[in-house]
Amino acid sequence: MPAMTVPPSVSYTSFQGHRRLASGAPHVVALAVKLAAERDGAKPVLVFDDSTGRAIDLDTRGSDEDVLARYGAASARDTEATEPSRGRGRPKLGVVAREVTLLPRHWEWLESQPGGPSVTLRKLVEEARRAHSERDRTRDAQERAYHFMSAMAGDMPGFEEATRALFANDRTTFSALIAAWPADVRDYAMQLAFGE
Repeated sequence: MPAMTVPPSVSYTSFQGHRRLASGAPHVVALAVKLAAERDGAKPVLVFDDSTGRAIDLDTRGSDEDVLARYGAASARDTEATEPSRGRGRPKLGVVAREVTLLPRHWEWLESQPGGPSVTLRKLVEEARRAHSERDRTRDAQERAYHFMSAMAGDMPGFEEATRALFANDRTTFSALIAAWPADVRDYAMQLAFGE
């Protein structure tokens, strides 16, 4: 599985083999990865985005100062400083125009609603987001854990059964099936899947 290039994210976790190196802000994890590579470059290091469970690449070339300049808190302040201040007037809603394909009867119904099609569609989407938010969070957690498990535990005993338990949202069976995995891998998989 190819690693993704690092986007600005809140938190990452790095592993060298099955041992967790560091978790936290990008600059913390990048420095830990750099140090691990300098100490034992023979063992591969993987970094995971905590929000997706996917492997990412961190650029640890150069000095510690170079890494901090690339991923440190100063970079976040610089980004915030470059955002334009909002002037007077109506706020921008961030509306994005895209094509929606519906049957004629759907368009007729939308056009008959107060506010027209755009307002009605926004209301329907917001209502669906509220109604399905728990299911969506569970699905996101399952996918996050699955991405990590595929990269780190795909050849471990019970992987397939654990995956089935994960997607069945069976925490007890999942926990039992991964109990024999290395502690750091097991704990991070539980954290991604169930927030533990």
